[in-house]
Amino acid sequence: MEMNHVRRGSGRPLLLVHGLGGSWRTWGPVLDELAAEREVIAVDLPGHGETAPLPGEASIDTLADAVASFLTAQDLEGVDVVGNSMGGRLVLELARRGEVGATVALDPGGFWEGWERYFFYATLAPSIRLVRLLQPVMGRLMNSAAGRTLLLAQLSARPWDLPADVALEEMRTFADSPSFDELLRRLAFGPGQPGTDSAPGPIVIGWGREDRVTLPRQAKRAANRFPNARLHWFEGCGHYPHWDAPDEAARLILASTARDARSEAESN
Repeated sequence: MEMNHVRRGSGRPLLLVHGLGGSWRTWGPVLDELAAEREVIAVDLPGHGETAPLPGEASIDTLADAVASFLTAQDLEGVDVVGNSMGGRLVLELARRGEVGATVALDPGGFWEGWERYFFYATLAPSIRLVRLLQPVMGRLMNSAAGRTLLLAQLSARPWDLPADVALEEMRTFADSPSFDELLRRLAFGPGQPGTDSAPGPIVIGWGREDRVTLPRQAKRAANRFPNARLHWFEGCGHYPHWDAPDEAARLILASTARDARSEAESN
């Protein structure tokens, strides 16, 4: 599977997987800090950024298959992985399958129940329609704190503080993703994310205390399905902790995927 991707830095490889509607550029606030210690590979998932959609259906299973195929083609089997939102769910699925190493999932999807499914869909579906409608003026909106607050309050606890270029890129890739609507429906109303207690590497699940997309109450369910995982709370952060607390997120990622973290997990 061919995927558009960028490589930065040197050292042991570290794969970054964005969320629904995003692209590799969503990792901009943490990319340099991670690349100072690791070779970072940040991908555009199928149907996102500059990667073509899958020829058949788009789902968590088919996206995970595509990422696994990419890892094989790039000689990256067993790589340490980081994902956010839908990407967080994808890296957990790859860990469940035993195909990756140390895993960091930031605010992953797939752990909602009951009304939370409808809340997830009913808040994101009109938001993406608005984002598409506003594309002709999106540049001006993202250059203002008020515009960022209007459109990014679901993703960030402090959208007015976000860099305008990062915010604009996210809003453009959201609008341009041909797979967004299908994946949104499947994420909201499809099966939840199964877990495992036998992943090959350590798992850390990070969650923003102020997440308005994957609600904080879902973190306990994620930890229960991955009982060997460690849960880390990002205080004062929303759905994108790598935006709201980039230094803390980068430190967590580097510490959780360090060689000694993997050795400790293997000895337990």
